[in-house]
Amino acid sequence: MSEAEATLALHLRANGIEAVREYRFAAEACGGAGRGLRGRLEEKGLRDWRSDFAILERRLLIEVEGGAWNGGRHTRGKGFAEDLLKYEAALRLGWTVYRCDPEMIRSGRAIETVLMFLGRKAA
Repeated sequence: MSEAEATLALHLRANGIEAVREYRFAAEACGGAGRGLRGRLEEKGLRDWRSDFAILERRLLIEVEGGAWNGGRHTRGKGFAEDLLKYEAALRLGWTVYRCDPEMIRSGRAIETVLMFLGRKAA
């Protein structure tokens, strides 16, 4: 877990928000992990993607986008294109995707946005 992800996890807990880490949203859409998952994913044109955080009851996936200033995977061609496929799949499966970066987390803006989405105020 990156420093930014750890900080966001603290912010979520401090506000009483239950979030699942490394949530396998496509696997769950295909009947969950276990025998035959690879085939079920392939049938639906999905991959075994994970989201940094998931708030299940609101179908909100939270993605922490690191590496923007140092040429990380999310900003290079192939990684960027693969992220777009992941986010598109999540939307097609009925999820809302919130993307934030480490500075948004450090400043408190990310948790404010999540709370706004949930219709709540900061603790």
